[in-house]
Amino acid sequence: MDASDLIPAPRRTRCRADSPGRLSLGEDTALDARPGTEGVARLLRASLGAATGLPLAPGGGPRAIRLRISADVEREYGPEGYRLSTDGSVEDVAVVIEGGGAAGVFWGAQTLRQLLGPDAYRKAPVGPPGRDWDLPCVTVEDGPRFPWRGLLLDVARHFLPKDDVLRYVDLLAAHKLNVLHLHLTDDQGWRIEIERHPRLTGVGAWRARTKHGHRASPLWNDTPHGGSYTHTDIREIVAYAAERHVRVVPEIDIPGHAQAAIAAYPHLGNTDVIDTAALGVWDTWGVNPNVLAPTDTTLRFFEGVLEEVLDLFPSPFVHLGGDECPKDQWKASPAAQARIAELGLADEDELQSWFVRHFDRWLAERGRRLIGWDEILEGGLAPGAAVSSWRGYAGGIAAAEAGHDVVMCPEQHVYLDHRQAPGDDEPVPIGFVRTLEDVYRFEPVPPQLSPEAAAHVIGTQANAWTEVMDSRSRVDYQVFPRLAAFAEVAWSRGLPSPAERDFADFERRMAAHYARLDALGVDYRPPGGPLPWQRRPGVIGRPVEGPPPNV
Repeated sequence: MDASDLIPAPRRTRCRADSPGRLSLGEDTALDARPGTEGVARLLRASLGAATGLPLAPGGGPRAIRLRISADVEREYGPEGYRLSTDGSVEDVAVVIEGGGAAGVFWGAQTLRQLLGPDAYRKAPVGPPGRDWDLPCVTVEDGPRFPWRGLLLDVARHFLPKDDVLRYVDLLAAHKLNVLHLHLTDDQGWRIEIERHPRLTGVGAWRARTKHGHRASPLWNDTPHGGSYTHTDIREIVAYAAERHVRVVPEIDIPGHAQAAIAAYPHLGNTDVIDTAALGVWDTWGVNPNVLAPTDTTLRFFEGVLEEVLDLFPSPFVHLGGDECPKDQWKASPAAQARIAELGLADEDELQSWFVRHFDRWLAERGRRLIGWDEILEGGLAPGAAVSSWRGYAGGIAAAEAGHDVVMCPEQHVYLDHRQAPGDDEPVPIGFVRTLEDVYRFEPVPPQLSPEAAAHVIGTQANAWTEVMDSRSRVDYQVFPRLAAFAEVAWSRGLPSPAERDFADFERRMAAHYARLDALGVDYRPPGGPLPWQRRPGVIGRPVEGPPPNV
């Protein structure tokens, strides 16, 4: 592979004029890991060693891969920055990866893997025995644009087994993305074990049937669906991700999107308005009217839930949703109205803000930060809270201008469940049409923000909601190759304005990247569109026409 094929595009590459052009790694290539890089060495030995068949024994030697932490790299590119040099003109050095921190060394190792070619992504050698692995002689210097480069994986609507989640951690790491946002709870399922409330998974993790396609579809899948992660599963996911410098951010959605929890524990709902004992786990999609009751009992219940969540996830951020919370039940509930009067609140919007503020303080007392969808702006933004801006840019702009941190993830641009081409050929043609080029031209920082406000845009995230993704293959199809374009937007510093980005060059680099995805076993959408067997009748989708709102 050539350095000009790298994805995401690095900040700087250069080749020495006196370089012999290429060097190779072989059976005698050692792995020389200095203090602080031992974890990267272990992963390289496991992944690259498996793919190449090379022993990569510890130590130096004339053809060594040297891993170093460098204060110079940290000063210039930050702790996630790196400098990778492959220089065959220096006899005792084959590859040097210097990082601003261990994360930087790890991202440099991902670049090394790309330079070695697609076979470096396989789980066992496929070439002839004793094969040498060629590398171009090049220096790559790089560092990320944003500290938050994420993907939301919705495991609540359609459950993904633990091994599939671990696989997505690897796919994120291969694209230099560093946040996995796990959407663990919703109306359609509760996926995380809470030991003090066993019915959350005993009841809330399973639904009797599932709407097939979007909510407008007349079709149903009558097979029960569900699943959940034990504490041990979660600890494994978190540890596996941490080794790969990916942070797992949990989401427990409150006070809306809560029917699975109410089905398990009916007293959590507005019992003076509806018969919550008759509710089951929701089997269709959309905005659900059944929301949590604003009672002290509910607060204590979710404090207990979050105590276990904090024990499992070391992430400084905990996502509490806060989106799509209809107020109809609160308006009709004497208990909710009494609470509004007791607290001196103006209306139901302020009641939701009170709910969010309670947990904002609760998390802050324990050294964590609340992040929620931009609806938490309604009724006043909780102090210290960060915002995931999904309904376009407006919520993120307002939050950033008020001094709150923002992760930009507008649905009109980076919702990967939305269709990838016009017409009815897409498997489930819902949402805005967002092509690979559209995602490549997405800009996370609105140009109207002042430099001070823009500094509060701490990153960006693509979201993979799984209402219409009922298998790992379907998730792959919707996420890739668009996640590769998103990764470049999130990582690459100095990317031009959307209109000036060189999509033709990105497509050229993708031609090489598809071979890497093939080696990784990714069922991506083919460049020419869905194959005949991948298509489904458009009747099960619900297209949303029209352009996205302007930045």
